[in-house]
Amino acid sequence: MEKFQITREGYEKLKAEIDNLKNVERPNIIKQIAAARELGDLRENAEYHSAKDRQGFIEAQIADLEEKFSRVEIVDVSKLSGDKVQFGATVTLEDLDSGRKISYKIVSEFEANIDDGLISSGSPVARALLGKKIGDEVEVKTPGGVVNYEILAVRFV
Repeated sequence: MEKFQITREGYEKLKAEIDNLKNVERPNIIKQIAAARELGDLRENAEYHSAKDRQGFIEAQIADLEEKFSRVEIVDVSKLSGDKVQFGATVTLEDLDSGRKISYKIVSEFEANIDDGLISSGSPVARALLGKKIGDEVEVKTPGGVVNYEILAVRFV
């Protein structure tokens, strides 16, 4: 099985999500199903069918997250160094057309959140950056067209 790289923060978040689903969401939905059963005829009981659908969704989420959890490889970003872009790096870029500067941290797909500057290692931007060094120029194909960046800094925080 292929390992799934994740930061320590992402590992803790994944662990907490599984715990929440198993110890909060699952028991709640079981109570909802029991309460809906008490309403009578299950064939026309919308609350029951809705709760059963939700239960299926929760169980699928648990299975998916546990499968990922079984393959995690925690990357201790604080022990990384250098000027080469790799998983866990925070990269400062300059858009060569607009002059705009932006920073992204390359993380797992589970941790990615563009609003927080966290991009998946499988994203087009991250794939273009991985293995490059400070001063390198990269071309990123986006839905809006090609964007050219220069790598200004690589940090591991």
